[in-house]
Amino acid sequence: MPADVNLLREVSLFAALDDEERAHLAAQLDVVELSAGEKFFSRGDPGGSLFIVSEGEVQLSLEDTTGQVIVFETARRGAYFGELSLLDGEPRSADARAIRDTTCLRVDRHDLERLFGRHPSCAMDVLTAIGRRLREADNLLRQRPSVSPNEAVEERLTPVQRVADALSAFSGTFTFLLLHAAWFTVWVGVNLGLVRGVEPFDPFPFGLLTMVVSLEAIFLSCFVLISQSRQASKDRIRSDVEYDANIRAGLEVTHLHTKVDHFYEQTMARLAVLEQTVGAQEVPVRREKERAAP
Repeated sequence: MPADVNLLREVSLFAALDDEERAHLAAQLDVVELSAGEKFFSRGDPGGSLFIVSEGEVQLSLEDTTGQVIVFETARRGAYFGELSLLDGEPRSADARAIRDTTCLRVDRHDLERLFGRHPSCAMDVLTAIGRRLREADNLLRQRPSVSPNEAVEERLTPVQRVADALSAFSGTFTFLLLHAAWFTVWVGVNLGLVRGVEPFDPFPFGLLTMVVSLEAIFLSCFVLISQSRQASKDRIRSDVEYDANIRAGLEVTHLHTKVDHFYEQTMARLAVLEQTVGAQEVPVRREKERAAP
């Protein structure tokens, strides 16, 4: 099935070609037809060609570590995709799926090398498309949170919460215990008359000390409860982060299983072809041996 020459006129990559060169190129291109939902390629597949959309729509997307699908572009008639892996020889960096019944032209590497050799300016069109997709990916990365969840919570703290965290942290130290031990010792010693030159102000049973310590305990317990509530919020955030990490790990395992299954299917298909080829070659040899046998 010959490629559509009129389509090549709509593609910026082939704008510098004349009609004869377009016709020559169109005769070399392969036509690929896929139904809605089928994939042209998946992330990690080897890249040896780019595709030009003739009819239909192709969605270029990437699944991140949390399983969310990020759509980079929807290619329609006249657009091309898959050029990055074709140029650098690396595996495909995204998924290309047909949104509806789609027909594309496939341009192989040697076709592109011949085109760039005749018209070097066409390479700028490919670089422009790559730069556009890189810029879109950069914009998506900028929209992602740049701080950890705990840092985001710290930025929203009120002054009361900061004081509560500081007091709760200090009350759990050995210094806090020593200060109170020294305070109680001096207070009791003064009011029992053990310190000369100082008039007792809170005689036994030390009612003022009891009231002060009770008030301190009330306020300190409130601050500790506030801090514990904040700590519970941090624990929930930490649990969410760990949950996301587990989801990422599960997705990575799933991707590995998918790749292994894909390699297994390819290997079995190639073995089947080899068996058919070897079997077809052995039949004439077997017949010759049968004829030569007495």
